[in-house]
Amino acid sequence: LTATRLTACNCSKQCPLEAVAARHSPPIFPDIPMPNVSEEVELLLRNAHLRDELEPYIDESVSLVHFRQMSLSEENCFLESMLAWERAPALPISCWALPELTLPRPSTLDDDMLRELLEDAVDRLFCVRVVLEMTEHLSDRELYTLIYRDILPACEKKVDLPGNYLCWRCLDESDIETWLAYYATEAERLQWLEHNEGPLPEPMELPYPRKLPRASEL
Repeated sequence: LTATRLTACNCSKQCPLEAVAARHSPPIFPDIPMPNVSEEVELLLRNAHLRDELEPYIDESVSLVHFRQMSLSEENCFLESMLAWERAPALPISCWALPELTLPRPSTLDDDMLRELLEDAVDRLFCVRVVLEMTEHLSDRELYTLIYRDILPACEKKVDLPGNYLCWRCLDESDIETWLAYYATEAERLQWLEHNEGPLPEPMELPYPRKLPRASEL
């Protein structure tokens, strides 16, 4: 069992056909009213300050940000997210929670104890903005093992920004058959068939339906 992780501010469903990279996306910007002159000056000063702060971290690509279709306020939010990413510590996910989230080895637990610890681990991960997706093809023991072996030891940037979260998809992006059978929409299945030789796996009901916290609840 392996997993794909995706860090985003607003996580949309992506399939294993897409190369899903772990990255922090800029936040989705709300509609911002036009600033007055004094606000415009403050925004310009803030913009210059952010670019100065970012200079040690990144190359000339940051100078191209103004070519994007952004207002100055949106651009500043974008730069702030970049700066937060650069300054964020890379920590094992187990250390994101206080106290540290540690779990016993799966082989030492009976089913009842494992299920109880799994529920607690999922809740604690959600409290530090780690959201699990695509878990329902896994048994409780398989999901617990994935958390124990892959998620908790993984070093990831802990970015302290409102609306930011880490989305961990518990399905290897190379496992096309499982994705097609359990998670792909009919449109995605047909799209896959157009670009690949069959056979196309039959759609199947998820064997372990569970209600886990969602990113929309953050």
